[in-house]
Amino acid sequence: MELYKIIDENQDALIRDLQGCIQIPSLQAEDGSGYPYGEQVHRCLQYMLDTAQALGFQVHNMDEQVGWCEYGEGPEMVAVLSHLDVVPEGDGWTVPPYGGEVIDGKLYGRGSMDDKGPALCALYALKAIQQAGLPLQRRIRLIFGLNEETGSADMKYYIAHGGEVPVMGITPDGEYPVINGEKGLVTEFFTKDLNQTGPIRLEELSGGAAHNIVPDRAWATLSCSREAAEQIAARRVGKVTCTLTDTGVRVEAEGVGAHGGSPQEGENAAGRLMLFLSALPLEGDLKTTVELLANKIGMEFDGRSLGIAMSDELSGPLTLNMGVIQKQGEQLTVKLNYRYPVTCGFEDCGPKVRAAFEAAGFRQSHFLHKKALYMPAESPLVSKLMKVYSDYTGDHVSAPKCIGGGTYAKMIPNTLAFGPIFPGDEVREHKPDEFMELSRLLDNTKILASAMYELAR
Repeated sequence: MELYKIIDENQDALIRDLQGCIQIPSLQAEDGSGYPYGEQVHRCLQYMLDTAQALGFQVHNMDEQVGWCEYGEGPEMVAVLSHLDVVPEGDGWTVPPYGGEVIDGKLYGRGSMDDKGPALCALYALKAIQQAGLPLQRRIRLIFGLNEETGSADMKYYIAHGGEVPVMGITPDGEYPVINGEKGLVTEFFTKDLNQTGPIRLEELSGGAAHNIVPDRAWATLSCSREAAEQIAARRVGKVTCTLTDTGVRVEAEGVGAHGGSPQEGENAAGRLMLFLSALPLEGDLKTTVELLANKIGMEFDGRSLGIAMSDELSGPLTLNMGVIQKQGEQLTVKLNYRYPVTCGFEDCGPKVRAAFEAAGFRQSHFLHKKALYMPAESPLVSKLMKVYSDYTGDHVSAPKCIGGGTYAKMIPNTLAFGPIFPGDEVREHKPDEFMELSRLLDNTKILASAMYELAR
C-alpha cells in the first residue's frame, strides 16, 4: 500500500522528531511563567506546532490550552486527540528519562508510549495521507492536549470556548483493538493537621510521585527513645528497611511501580509502610491516621476494606490506588485514585471513601470525577476501528474491551481510545524505562493512517 510505503520512507524523520519531543520535560508546573501548565509544557506544544507547520499543515494555538493542526476540507471533522504532558519520571530508570535514546530497537523516554509517541505517529500518519493525495470527505484535525495527566482541564476549556466537536474521533492513548468502555475515574486528595501525642512521633513522611502511579518507594522518620528505636529496627518485615538515627529511626518501604489504572500489577510501597507503622505502639491522632491508611487501604487495590469493592462483566472490578502520602510540617496529605466499573456510579463508592477519611479527621482538599464511558460494540465507530485493526494485524479474534485507564474519550463526544498497546504487549506507561519499539512506532503510524482515512473518506 502506498500509504505504508510513505510511512516507511519517513521513519527516520519520525524518530528524530519524537526524540526532540521527549527531550522536553513537559511536566505540569506552577512556575510563574504565565502559561497555564508551565513553561516546559508550553515549549512542548510549540515544538509540535512548529513540527506540524514544517510538514505543511495549518496550525492553531487555543490560548495555550490545546493546539491543533488540520488537513482537508468539508463541513465535518474527524479528530485524533493526543496529549503532550507527562507524569513525573520517578525513580528506577537505567537510561535518562528525557534522553530519547534508541537502544536495541527501542526508543526510551518518558512519554515515548504515553502519549508523545502516538502524537508523532498521528502527525506522520497525516503527512502520509497528504503525500498520497487520498480523497477525503471530512477534515482531519490532530488535537494536542496539555493537561491529560492532571485533570483534562485543557479539554474542558476547548469545549467551553467553542472547540469543534468531531463527528468521530480517536485518542491513541489506550489499547488495541479498540477501547469501547472506560471506568469512572475519581481523584481525591485528603488533608489533615496532625496533633501528635505519645512517645513515638512522625517527623517526616513521603511516598509516591503522582496519584495515578503506584508508589515504588515510601519512607518515614520517627522520633522516639533509643530503646524504642532499637526495638522498631529489630523488626523483620519483607521489603522494609529500618535505620537508626540520632533522634529515632528511619523506615523505608520498597514496592513495584505500575500505572494507577492497573494497580494489581504493582506493589504499593506507601501501603506497605503504613502496615509496618500500624504495628507500632502509636497513640492518639497519629494512631488513628495510620490505622485508617493501613487497615482500610494498606496494599489492597480493590477497595475491599473501604467497603467499595464491586465489579461487572463489561469492565471488571473497581481498582484503588493510594498514589501519594506526604507530610509537610504537621499537615499530612493522601492522594487517592480509584476507578469504578462502567455499569456503576460514583454514588456507589464516593460517599463511603469520604466518610472513612472524615471519620479519621481528614478533609477533602481536591476532587475530580470523570463519569464512566461505554459505547456498544455494534456502533459505527467501534465497527470501523475494529475493521482497521483486524485488516492490518490479521487478528480477527480480539474483541473490543473496557479499561480502567481514563483518556480524552471521556472529555470529547464521539471519541474512543484506539491503541497504542497491542494485545500481549507489556503495559509500560508511568513506569521507569518507558519505551516504544521502533517496529511498534511504525505499526501505530500505519494503523492510525488507515483509521484516519477510514473515518474521513
